[in-house]
Amino acid sequence: MSETPATLRAALKNGKIQMMLGGTAFVAAAAVAAFFMQGAAPAAQVDTKDRAAIEAIVRDYILEHPEILPQAMERLASKRMGAVIDQNRSKIETPYAGAWEGAENGDVTLVEYFDYACGYCRATLPEIAKLVTQDSKLKVVYRELPILSEQSTDAAKVSLLAAEKGQYMRFHKALYGAGQVTRDTIFAAAASVGIDRKAAEAAMVTAKYNAEVESNIRIAQTLQATGTPTFVVGNQVLNGAVGFDALKAAVAAARAR
Repeated sequence: MSETPATLRAALKNGKIQMMLGGTAFVAAAAVAAFFMQGAAPAAQVDTKDRAAIEAIVRDYILEHPEILPQAMERLASKRMGAVIDQNRSKIETPYAGAWEGAENGDVTLVEYFDYACGYCRATLPEIAKLVTQDSKLKVVYRELPILSEQSTDAAKVSLLAAEKGQYMRFHKALYGAGQVTRDTIFAAAASVGIDRKAAEAAMVTAKYNAEVESNIRIAQTLQATGTPTFVVGNQVLNGAVGFDALKAAVAAARAR
């Protein structure tokens, strides 16, 4: 092996190489070396001998510690997903009218993509309610993702009408509390918040809410959502009914960023 450059010896001594390898994916040694040298000297100033030494050390470290690779890949995937969320954050976190609960100007926003026909989404209702009760700085935004049935779309459109009327959470809880989603349960939930059958039927057939629903579906695909519920908080995407503790931990992680 070539003689280790002084800059690299110093990095090894204070652990920079180990930290770098633990936080990136398995990449070519040359790419890792280039990343490292950003902190040491411009790439043009790194001679061939130094570059070869860095690449050899990185390669040897990876071969000696292959256990870092799954963690590295996971961190890289997380970093990439964080970039996707940042690019779409406004569309993700800005609620449609009144389709939210909790702190209006919360320091953390938890977003749920859901379907009214999804039993797992219904099961998360008390967990989210518990989060909101315990965390006075949390804002929860609900995004309709009607993918399971025709009634899912009908329910989503009426819920957006309820959001416009400031009755979103009342409708949301009433419809979930009604059990199976049918036109009759949708109409009953709507009536419970002051929306008559005629208005609910009009909401179901209007194209007014199509753009919102279609946008939610496109972004969910971008986020690699695997179904409902899908949660977005901070730079994390959580697929499925992950439970109260996982949601609380994700909120805490977002707050710590």
